[in-house]
Amino acid sequence: MEYIKLQIGCLAIVFFLIFLYLREVGVDPKKRTYSLFSAIYICAIVWIIFDGATSYTVNHLETVNYTLNLIFHMCFYVSIETMVFLMFLYILSITEGIPPKTWQKVLISLPFAVSIVLCFSLTDDIVFIQGSISNYSSGGSASTCYLIVVLYFILTFITFFHRWKFIEKRKRMTIFVYMTVSIVVLVVQYCLPEILITSIVPVIFVLGLYLNHEEPAVKKLQAYNHDTVVDFATLVENRDNNTGGHIKRTTAYVSLLVNALRTKGYHPDLLTKDFINNLKMAAPMHDIGKISTPDAILQKPGKLTDEEYAIMKQHATKGSEIIKETFGKRDNSDFIDMAYDVAKFHHEKWNGRGYPTGLKDTEIPLAARIMAVADVFDAVSQKRCYREAMPLDECFEIIKKGRGSDFDPVLVDIFLEEREKVEEVYKQI
Repeated sequence: MEYIKLQIGCLAIVFFLIFLYLREVGVDPKKRTYSLFSAIYICAIVWIIFDGATSYTVNHLETVNYTLNLIFHMCFYVSIETMVFLMFLYILSITEGIPPKTWQKVLISLPFAVSIVLCFSLTDDIVFIQGSISNYSSGGSASTCYLIVVLYFILTFITFFHRWKFIEKRKRMTIFVYMTVSIVVLVVQYCLPEILITSIVPVIFVLGLYLNHEEPAVKKLQAYNHDTVVDFATLVENRDNNTGGHIKRTTAYVSLLVNALRTKGYHPDLLTKDFINNLKMAAPMHDIGKISTPDAILQKPGKLTDEEYAIMKQHATKGSEIIKETFGKRDNSDFIDMAYDVAKFHHEKWNGRGYPTGLKDTEIPLAARIMAVADVFDAVSQKRCYREAMPLDECFEIIKKGRGSDFDPVLVDIFLEEREKVEEVYKQI
């Protein structure tokens, strides 16, 4: 037992985290990150178990069967290689950097597959060395294991620094810390092989991911905040009997547009993970200022007079003021700024003839330009108190005619390219 106290403690921590993880509800097992996270959990357990087993067997060479000792060591090496490979895939997943082509996926998996083969083919080279503190193993399989660990850690760091903008701000430092600490532990283990401390690594992996990435409580809080925003916006929407589902549809159109923008490579420096998440959160609040618009104007069945229209236009400025006053104390200042931009500037036009400030082309924040396309399309495609819903072909034609005058030309082109997906949203909501 003296040789496996550390492993027992590490295993207890991992099982406790599993208990906390499984106790919570609301996680989606279909998401890739959740699948990888579960696989990392399992691999962490296997790693620690075989680390403890090898710590015992390597120090009882006179009583433990040689073949059994060899098998335990092989399983230990394979678990380490699998863990670092899974962590690499996890970082790829959260940065949405999973290669789209099959040959690319095979390429990034090839070193892992080769290392497994080499590990088993070099079993004859494994030697057990007696140290002053503890016995340990060495040889070809161990060297292969360390090499693949180094390779995938390098690839993970490259992915992290290359695609860090696709990672939420609160996650970046955590990723860097737990990867760095893990490397330090493995380097110490390599330089001082008698100190059997590798079990610390999977615990660091699992703990770091749980607390900062996959903790169900955090995700529930995020969902609660989103629901609060949506409920607030829906309360305003329900004052207008003719805009049912407007929030859901426009948010869906916005999500479709921003995802297509990033996929096609537009605004790579701007379309970070935080930007996209904040925009999806802010979109439902674009018409929040209508809470100050009189019902007589908001629900008028006929055309508004010039005076009434002037009052209606005030909802953009009023909305931005409400957002600052109501949500200004939230920790996420980036979200507040984006919600402000969306509410105040979503009626600005590309040619500068919009309201409330007359901004033009790229002076208009990107979030507001995206919101403008979604808002107008939904407005013309749905029934209003003063008119019937327009046919879809006419709705798309309105967006097309607004290219370069009302709307950002790039956004119009993408919106039209994504017509099939737009129609799916239209039919479903």
